[in-house]
Amino acid sequence: MEQTTTTPVQAYDPNKKYTWTPEDQFTLNGGEFGLLLNTLRSILNTQEASRILLANEANNIIEGKLAQAVEAGVVKEAPEQA
Repeated sequence: MEQTTTTPVQAYDPNKKYTWTPEDQFTLNGGEFGLLLNTLRSILNTQEASRILLANEANNIIEGKLAQAVEAGVVKEAPEQA
């Protein structure tokens, strides 16, 4: 008689933290995909989202300018506070 071993199935616990790799795949059906797409569209079409996206663009510009200044030696790294 052949014995088989099974791995116990874990139950999802929303209070625990989980991890996965970038290669792991999650499958959505059409209804789930449509819900996510329409939800994101409705959020991104608000005035608040427009302001946040614009602020993000401004942040990217200022971070780029700061990086250029560091690379040019204009801006120096601050010493760590003890």
